[in-house]
Amino acid sequence: MAESPVPLSLEEHRELARELREAEACLRELCDLVAGVYGPDSRATFMFRRTVESLSRLRREMQVQAALDLPGGPADEIYV
Repeated sequence: MAESPVPLSLEEHRELARELREAEACLRELCDLVAGVYGPDSRATFMFRRTVESLSRLRREMQVQAALDLPGGPADEIYV
């Protein structure tokens, strides 16, 4: 019989949220750099923007997951 997965703890969610925010900030800076070099309409800039948007969506989904993992707890806006 398969074991049920153990949800992340509050501290683990906080650490993951911090890492995701830092990654998104770094990608935004790189996107600005690429846009400055290759132009705002380049394929490279487009892909950077898509990647930043995907990471932003991931953070929103992880916020939903944190609320499920920590019901009635301090999960509000961990990933925001």
